[in-house]
Amino acid sequence: MFNKQVILNKAKEYNSFYLYDENIILEYTQRLKNNFPQVEFLYSIKSNSHKHVVKTVFSQGFGADAASLGEVQISSEHGLSKDEIYYSAPGKTDFDIVNSMEKSVIIADSLTEIERIDKIADENNTVVDIGIRINPNFTFYSDSGTPSKFGIDEEDIYNNLEWLKGLNAVKIVGVHVHSRSQELNVEVMKEYYRKVFDLSYRVQEKLGIQLKFINLGSGLGIPYSKQDEELDTRELGIETSELLYEFKEKLSGAKIYIETGRYAVCKSGVYATKVLDIKTSYEKKFVILDNTLNGFIRPSLANLITSYSRDENPCGNEPLFTQKNAFEFILLNNKVETKPVDEVECETVTLVGNLCTSTDVIADNIDLPKVNVGDIIVVTNAGSYAAVLSPMQFATMNPPKQLFLTKNGDII
Repeated sequence: MFNKQVILNKAKEYNSFYLYDENIILEYTQRLKNNFPQVEFLYSIKSNSHKHVVKTVFSQGFGADAASLGEVQISSEHGLSKDEIYYSAPGKTDFDIVNSMEKSVIIADSLTEIERIDKIADENNTVVDIGIRINPNFTFYSDSGTPSKFGIDEEDIYNNLEWLKGLNAVKIVGVHVHSRSQELNVEVMKEYYRKVFDLSYRVQEKLGIQLKFINLGSGLGIPYSKQDEELDTRELGIETSELLYEFKEKLSGAKIYIETGRYAVCKSGVYATKVLDIKTSYEKKFVILDNTLNGFIRPSLANLITSYSRDENPCGNEPLFTQKNAFEFILLNNKVETKPVDEVECETVTLVGNLCTSTDVIADNIDLPKVNVGDIIVVTNAGSYAAVLSPMQFATMNPPKQLFLTKNGDII
């Protein structure tokens, strides 16, 4: 799962750090390539923008799912061409549009954005191929649509067909739909993909165009807790190939893209934090760690949400909160091997950080082997939406390091 000796060695230098494992990234990216041979993948840079993580994923032939002009620039600097970078985000400024037009395929998020792209392109005496993000008349779980900050409502596209067809400097060549993250039910994903194919054909027919690409969005989930069943990407890949065959004449020539979301990198990362102090207050034992909420915020948010929620298992709200029990907390030291909790004598502890706020709690009343000052707590599922989300400026402390373990065993 993770390299214990590397973590113990690096804990001599750093009180808290991330460790990303290149071999695990390669394992998950290769799985996607094997299971979806007819699909192109776009790496969701927002999940982890560490330069060596990005470089590794791009080395596997993946394109970029860019959520900002900054991510467009990162992708370009890594050698990706314009037709490998897809820039999708709400609220793009004119500056964003001007500086991304030549480096990426812009996915317009609203009708007014299309209008602005058309105006800017016209002023620059050029014609721009764009995609449109659609908020469809369906969701993962329903045959009716729902309000969203993302995309153009499907009916609004149909109600503005003549205007869309008459644009001077914009050509709509692609469709992008992304309705949800972190889905583990393969049957839900299969039905969703079919709906997106149907939608793409409808839009193509009504606009009288030939689509060059269809972006199915993400949704590929990762098992967080031991109770989660892994998404069957092999079966989903077979279904996707069957859909491509079924729609090969209707959507002839359209490239099919899937965004990786967290899938490519989540399991590659762990977060290690050192035990700084231990105290007991009113018979409750607190283990004080370095950089918790301000190092890896998601466990703190999970603890906060589950402690306040009236639901036993509160619904996720990605990417800040996935579910209850989404992380393992594993004790490491130089004296004992890592063993399952049920095989060693344990104590009940609460894991907290060194910030001056009572919300700095990553786990409340959990059982761990006996903890000592100087031991290391390793937190799993830290390869995605971890360092990129955490408020590392809070309290002006030294942020955790980000380390990269190469496939050859070197540490960067």
